[in-house]
Amino acid sequence: MTIIVAYACGSTCVFCEAILRNCGFRTGLFTSPHLMDVRERFRIDGLDISEEKFLQYFWECWKLLKEKAVDGVTMPPLFQFLTVLAFKIFVCEKVDVAVIEVGLGGKLDSTNVIQKPVVCGIASLGMDHMDILGHTLADIAYHKAGIFKPQIPAFTVPQLSEAMEVLQETANNLKVPLEVIAPLDLKKLDGITLGLSGDHQLVNAGLAVSLSRCWLQRTSNWDKLFPNGSNETDMPVAFCRGLATARLHGRAQVVHDLVSDQQDSSGDLIFYLDGAHSPESMEACGRWFSSAVRGNKSFSTTPVNGYKRNGEFGRDFNRVSKQILLFNCMEVRDPQVLLPKLVTTCASSGTHFSRALFVPSMSTYNKVISGASAIPLDTRRKDLTWQFRLQKLWERSIQGTDAALDHTLNPDGITSLPPHDFLCEDAPHCGGPAGTHSSAVMPSLPLTINWLRDCVRRNPSLKLEVLVTGSLHLVGDVLRLLKR
Repeated sequence: MTIIVAYACGSTCVFCEAILRNCGFRTGLFTSPHLMDVRERFRIDGLDISEEKFLQYFWECWKLLKEKAVDGVTMPPLFQFLTVLAFKIFVCEKVDVAVIEVGLGGKLDSTNVIQKPVVCGIASLGMDHMDILGHTLADIAYHKAGIFKPQIPAFTVPQLSEAMEVLQETANNLKVPLEVIAPLDLKKLDGITLGLSGDHQLVNAGLAVSLSRCWLQRTSNWDKLFPNGSNETDMPVAFCRGLATARLHGRAQVVHDLVSDQQDSSGDLIFYLDGAHSPESMEACGRWFSSAVRGNKSFSTTPVNGYKRNGEFGRDFNRVSKQILLFNCMEVRDPQVLLPKLVTTCASSGTHFSRALFVPSMSTYNKVISGASAIPLDTRRKDLTWQFRLQKLWERSIQGTDAALDHTLNPDGITSLPPHDFLCEDAPHCGGPAGTHSSAVMPSLPLTINWLRDCVRRNPSLKLEVLVTGSLHLVGDVLRLLKR
């Protein structure tokens, strides 16, 4: 088994895995975090590991580590344990190549026990995990560059100068050949569409192509696969196939809710899911959502022989479209940066949110769960203080109103759901007149999903396009509720 290690959004690692799998290699992918089921972190040949195999490897690992937990040596924390488990799975499954996504930072990350990877990669750097990695881009780049190993080739993408200087200095000190890779040129794909949506994926795909090519060359596989003298500028068919078939849940993912298919008399409910939670990823999310909404609008209003082009029956194309934001973020994030970045990016493309809904997540951050786990429906005693702070920020700094917010509670002390016509009423775009509330705090995520479904059932002319973002935990919870 040989290894590619990358600090990258999961997209780059998924592209790498898909490319090498389509080149005929048995691949293993360890990525972080999972959305619905912990098994999502481990992929063999592009598929999540089976529950039977996962449990077998899990308990073998657990028992071996437990036996060593003597004389004050404790069991490793969750991510460290999952890292060890990934290595065990990949060795036992006899993968040819393991693509390892760094968890947090790099220098001090548990994945950094790999001493001799074949190649390393660093994707676009931004202001994230600042409570751990530091409050400047240089500090963050220092941690990311910690994955560089002496004389091991490394690739990165164009970075801000503050970050690039640190990466280059670290590379020079370790005699690392560091190459900066330009975004992928769509002309090289010969009309093939990337499997992951968004213009920013061209950056991730370009990095993945270079990492994959380097792995093939350093393991003496390039000439075996492409003996006819393919040069550095060629894009092999297997690479194109991998880029087109790459899949990653919760990143630029569109889900048409089943309520839209079950009742001809109901409106449309479409979820756009992206786990963006940093300023940079929030901007990319806004560009993708605006583009997807525009494409969906022109797409869904053009029936072909009574059908939509994807095969869905064209029931009624004269719907009133409303863009809704479904948002939550962890308290270590700065919503005063995230929300304006999202709204400004969307507005620059002509996309405006009619309403914003602030919801609590269901996931317990330190608990390993299965996608089949029961979904908690009891919302009593749920602390919504953070969600009310988000709403206050939205109304005051996004909507430009300083009006008092009505925290409506029912007799049980639970926040009440808004009336169903809350979404149907005309709403001003961001920056509307003071005193006009365009947001609500929702008592729970399950109740919110059901409430949205009820809204479109009651109004056949309504088309709700709901952007779910701010937290990977939130995106995972929504996918679990939608059973996708």
